[in-house]
Amino acid sequence: MIYRSVISENYKGLEPLVIYTTRPKRAGEENGREYFFTSAAELEKMRAAGKVIEERVYHTVHGDWYYFTADDGKTDFENKNYLIIGTLEAYNAMRRYFGDDKICPLYIETSDGTRLKRAVEREAMQKEPAYKEVCRRYLADEEDFSEEKLAEAGIRRRFSNDGALTECAEEIRKVIRESLKET
Repeated sequence: MIYRSVISENYKGLEPLVIYTTRPKRAGEENGREYFFTSAAELEKMRAAGKVIEERVYHTVHGDWYYFTADDGKTDFENKNYLIIGTLEAYNAMRRYFGDDKICPLYIETSDGTRLKRAVEREAMQKEPAYKEVCRRYLADEEDFSEEKLAEAGIRRRFSNDGALTECAEEIRKVIRESLKET
């Protein structure tokens, strides 16, 4: 919700940078909007071509799902600005690949209870809810976004997504506008 709200402003050509996944599309998702949905065979082709910037695998209750960022020729940092949703590993890999001057973290945090409640509600909308997978993801996020890992990545600025969506989105828009004025 925040992502769509912020990206809709299109400030200075702000565009989504969409990552890839091998997991099945969920109800309401659209290829090229949330993710580029692809196969393990296509991932292997991109790996062989040296196009994968970073990847991670999640051993889910449904099998292994890969998520990855690829240099697929769709990015143009000279003329465009991008907004991406990713993990700390993805953030660190993109900083190494594209350069620190091209990447600015916007870390959005939510209290544990709110995050779990939203995940369960989102899963309940699926044709066949996989609550075990919700629990696995929740516990994995606890480790993946630990205070130690946030500090290692240099994440200092945080945005709270526990209250009003519009306030959080506006605060992020303000930071983006200020950041892009500097360039």
